[in-house]
Amino acid sequence: PVPVFKEKMAPKRNNIIPNAHFHKDWQNRVKTWFNQPARKHRRHQTRVKKARTIAPRPVAGALRPVVRCQTFRYNTKVRLGRGFTLEELKAAGVPRREAKTIGISVDFRRRNKSVESLQLNVQRLKEYRSKLILFPKKAGNPKSGDSNEEEQKMATQLKYVLPVRTAFKPEKARIPTEEEKSFNPYIALRQARATKRLAGKRAKKAKDLAEAEGRK
Repeated sequence: PVPVFKEKMAPKRNNIIPNAHFHKDWQNRVKTWFNQPARKHRRHQTRVKKARTIAPRPVAGALRPVVRCQTFRYNTKVRLGRGFTLEELKAAGVPRREAKTIGISVDFRRRNKSVESLQLNVQRLKEYRSKLILFPKKAGNPKSGDSNEEEQKMATQLKYVLPVRTAFKPEKARIPTEEEKSFNPYIALRQARATKRLAGKRAKKAKDLAEAEGRK
């Protein structure tokens, strides 16, 4: 028989020459995670040991303020902040040097930008002080402000100190009113921006007109 050779065109473009590597011994490079249950048990033991060490203080640590999340996208949500401001401590009647010694975190850099947040955190501090059970440094030598023996017996270790509770009540479905249908939020926002931007020019124009009429 006569051999027949089929013509085959060369591949297009400057591609890589096929040179597959199948000798990497991947079985020895597989990473396993069989120690996950033991790690979980160890982390739990560490948390329990820490809780017993700091008892009867709260497990989560010191009291923290309620703050708003950053940026326009998340500022409708609240979370725990780094520490209370000096203004909040002063309004609640807590000395800033004493605050850290009784389980209140302090942030010297944060500033209050609204009365609502100031009042909320001041109320939070007052509630904490009303529920605080303060143990004396020396059992036989209690100082003013320390709790008595009956209050000390009532002390229990909490996981969190005054946790943040967000109460969300979904609005029931209803038919929108004619006023709501005719309202255009885009136009309202543009008009509000224009009013703020042109406030100075309009005030100056009104003042000039008033002066011109006064001269007449």
